[in-house]
Amino acid sequence: MLLGAFTWTEFAQQLAAGIREGAIYASLALAIVIIYRSTRVINFAQGEMATFTTFIALSLMNHGLSFWAAFPIVLVLAFTGGVLIERVVIRPVENAPVITIVIVTLGLALLLNGLMSVIWGGGNRQFRGPFSTRTLDVGGVPISVQDIGIVVVSLALVGLLALFFRFTKLGLALRASALNPDSSRLVGVRVSWMLAFGWGLAAVLGAVSGMMVAPVVFLDPNMMQTILLYAFAAAVLGGLDSPLGAVVGGLLLGVTITMLGRYVDFIGSALKLPTALLLILVLLIVRPGGLFGSVTVRRA
Repeated sequence: MLLGAFTWTEFAQQLAAGIREGAIYASLALAIVIIYRSTRVINFAQGEMATFTTFIALSLMNHGLSFWAAFPIVLVLAFTGGVLIERVVIRPVENAPVITIVIVTLGLALLLNGLMSVIWGGGNRQFRGPFSTRTLDVGGVPISVQDIGIVVVSLALVGLLALFFRFTKLGLALRASALNPDSSRLVGVRVSWMLAFGWGLAAVLGAVSGMMVAPVVFLDPNMMQTILLYAFAAAVLGGLDSPLGAVVGGLLLGVTITMLGRYVDFIGSALKLPTALLLILVLLIVRPGGLFGSVTVRRA
């Protein structure tokens, strides 16, 4: 059953909002995919890492820096933190069973969440983003400047990441380390440091996602928890080993659940997440590797 009258103007607004949400999911899903490709481990602390760096951005802005002045500082700190986490927390258990590493990342998430509550408190805070909330008339459809800015920043980051992996030696080394670490070692690639670099890069992507979503919602230690679930769903939808799939999956998921939440009355806003997970379940039954992922077949 449809909810309310359908108009093309409102449909275009909902589409723009879905693309904005999808761009946020895509940036965090990319971080999940990068770590998974490197280590075959899902990082359940990715959301808390993103929120922690967003709180750092807030602190810098409260001390007089503008958003764009704090932005590169936060990215450098996020990258450094990601590398340190891999070196100090993940590396000692990298040869342990996967469940052990999963538990470690869950423990890391709880630790970071607790630290944020201790350092900054548990209340909601308003985060001043770089983009205005005023609307622009685009083809007769009012679209928020903030929505446009979030999509542009997220897609620009995706484009830079694609260029990095395709045209730089470091990016090629990181890809090689993820796909075939043994052969990479034979040609002189320091695979262990490539894994640490992957964690640092994922932390940067998470930081951008956090700083883009914080102006839309209130900043608090639990800000990214629901968004992380959507990002997991986007990564699975696109394929856990496919960066392109993370982007496409994020955008598809954002648009789909926004439209269903608006136009299907029994879904609304309360059932968006269960609906997204149900859609992923159906897709995985039909295509286990996701839209762009691959499935490894093992013979008994």
